[in-house]
Amino acid sequence: MNEMGSIAPASGIRQRNELAAMRALYRHGRLSRAELARILGLNRSSSGHIIAGLTADGLVREVGTAEQAQATHAGRPGIMLELMPGAAYFLGIEIGVEHITVVEVDLACRIVNNRMEPFDGPSVDVEAAVSRAVAIAFETLPAEHRGRCEGLGIAVPAQMDRKGLINTAPLLGWQNIQLADLVRAAVPAQLPIMVENDANAFATGASYGAREVHSGVTLYLVMESGVGGGIVVDGTVLRGARGLAGEIGHLRIDGADAPGRSLESVLGLECILSIYRSVSRQPEPNFATFLTDVRDRVPGAVAIAEDWARALAYGLIQACRIIDADRIVLGGSVAALYPLMAARVLHHIRSMQEESFPLPLIETNDDETVGPAFGAACMLHQRYLLADSARPAEDAA
Repeated sequence: MNEMGSIAPASGIRQRNELAAMRALYRHGRLSRAELARILGLNRSSSGHIIAGLTADGLVREVGTAEQAQATHAGRPGIMLELMPGAAYFLGIEIGVEHITVVEVDLACRIVNNRMEPFDGPSVDVEAAVSRAVAIAFETLPAEHRGRCEGLGIAVPAQMDRKGLINTAPLLGWQNIQLADLVRAAVPAQLPIMVENDANAFATGASYGAREVHSGVTLYLVMESGVGGGIVVDGTVLRGARGLAGEIGHLRIDGADAPGRSLESVLGLECILSIYRSVSRQPEPNFATFLTDVRDRVPGAVAIAEDWARALAYGLIQACRIIDADRIVLGGSVAALYPLMAARVLHHIRSMQEESFPLPLIETNDDETVGPAFGAACMLHQRYLLADSARPAEDAA
């Protein structure tokens, strides 16, 4: 319970300043002592005490830079501060319909390990899926990192509330599952656990992992077997009242009288491949050959891609009229189609909406294979820099 007018203990203030220093170093990468003091709003003496404590705990280190060495008259390298990358590690897992992906990040939030395994999600019950995912994660985590693993996050394509209760995960066949409890029981260590739907996790990774906070509204879409959406406003994920904000994959594109005709039924991988296999002359048609056929302007593949571009434009217009997004980031394996169809998507947006509405910036995620898993790891990294867990227990106020 917070009490108005209460004075925090000195150790609590010090700890908050230490966490603020670590957050500043994460955002900026490297800072001089003077720059860090200025960002924290502290004098050099107070800032020095904070830096000394973090350095003694192995969370921050001093590094010299060749650029500053050339700039100094004495020729000595300038001393900068940065987070100690190996001080802590965080695991992120995505349980998808067709794969399980694991990502390990360090304290600098850089990916140090990642792994993807094929997985037939609908054929496996939730307990077996969680058990397999956690086993893969700890097989991926090197033995020497286990004592410094500070949390595990899991992302799944599901409607999930704030307490980790999955109301439904139709692509996996799960309903009324308390995922956080299942994960906690499967993890072979006492670790912080966080669970999230794949789109919100992707949005977290793409925004928080980028370090620089985007000022504005971004819609993130994960396009795999289905289509998930997440919204980030000025660097903060907008989950909505029940964690469903941004889920534009469930928009009806042919009206209420066409049951099952949702946006994701057109944009998703399953729909694309189902139609493509019926028209393709490739010996083993798959998404890679589909992209090749689109690039080579093979008529059947181009027709499928054109329907996809039109449906994507429709969905983006509906979303932007509600949230007024100025940026859209596409992730998931199907996002690889967008660069081939960008001109057509923009054409359809222009033709479907009034000229007075601006066009959002549309881009693709750099690495679609680790999006939600990376975001799940980022959730724990973010928690670590906001919580008391970033310092040894004996220092906790």
